[in-house]
Amino acid sequence: MNDRPLLNRRLDGFGTTIFAEMSALAVRTGAINLGQGFPDTDGPQEVREAAVRALRDGRGNQYPPGPGVPELRTAVTEHQQRFYGLAFDPDTEVLVTAGATEAIAATMLALLEPGDEVIAFEPYYDSYAACISMAGATRVPLTLRAPDFRPDLDALRDAVTDRTRLLLLNSPHNPTGMVLTRVELTAIAELAVERDLIVVTDEVYEHLTYDGAEHIPLISLPGMRDRTVAISSAGKTYSFTGWKVGWITGSAPLVGAVRTAKQFLTYVSSGPFQYAVAEALRLPDAYFTGFREGMRAKRDILADGLTAAGFEVFRPQGTYFITTDIAGLGEKDAPAFCRGLPERCGVVAVPNSVFYDDPQAGRSQVRFAFCKRDDVLREAAVRLQR
Repeated sequence: MNDRPLLNRRLDGFGTTIFAEMSALAVRTGAINLGQGFPDTDGPQEVREAAVRALRDGRGNQYPPGPGVPELRTAVTEHQQRFYGLAFDPDTEVLVTAGATEAIAATMLALLEPGDEVIAFEPYYDSYAACISMAGATRVPLTLRAPDFRPDLDALRDAVTDRTRLLLLNSPHNPTGMVLTRVELTAIAELAVERDLIVVTDEVYEHLTYDGAEHIPLISLPGMRDRTVAISSAGKTYSFTGWKVGWITGSAPLVGAVRTAKQFLTYVSSGPFQYAVAEALRLPDAYFTGFREGMRAKRDILADGLTAAGFEVFRPQGTYFITTDIAGLGEKDAPAFCRGLPERCGVVAVPNSVFYDDPQAGRSQVRFAFCKRDDVLREAAVRLQR
């Protein structure tokens, strides 16, 4: 073979994800895994049974329709109407994807040209940077800073140039737990309309907000209906992360554009699970309320334990992650701290520095996931204190 590098230059610098690395470390050491964001219990029994029923009835065992099974697309539109008063056409304005990660990838590939700029709040989920790079575009980070991680709207306005094509937003925000307010969303919407920008919103934690914070879909604000791609999924809301069922909603032209790219990625996926998620979306309000309150209680268990162990804790408004600072522990290097933590006390966490373009911006920040059983969280807190 010649000396040409095997990896496409657009992916230069993207190695194994931090989640795979830290989860493998948890398995190797037998440590409690508070790094990767997956629950350690399964979701609702009735939803699991719906998947089994679909398998037995032969629904979804072969290729489902490219846009997703009609039952799920209809359920998505019902969910958007029920919770947010938003009306979508299930045939032209909904697309089912292999989780939110594929939705983001397909959207970036469909809507971006080489040379376009994408503004995203950092720290950001690591697939954002990779997907933007694969599309040949340039990411422009807008840094959220401790302790409250609120966006600097003046800096956002200043970051928009003639090359800016798209804003990529995540609220509730992983890893900081920040939830955008109506005032902030209104300012972002006005900027998008003024500068003719497309906005992609990652809303996978839409049902996990705490302490009075409210999730408001940007697509619901004036001027945003025809310029927003809204992304969500079943994994976080129903604790079935392995099913990989996500969806996008938006105007027919935007959804059609994303469908063009998506069909050449997975084409289709998760056939029987799509029918089960359709039933999950129709669960009663009590499920969503109970899920949110249960996760809030878990947040408080871990936040209190981390505080007692000496971490500076930034209590999140949403998601199921807590960002902490380790400087008060006499530590400065979050990656080294996290790689040594399993051997020191049997707990795995993730360094936030990997979510920044400039790792120094989050050099002493560490993220913990609290989507685990209460007894596991309490044991992790004891180990960290010890």
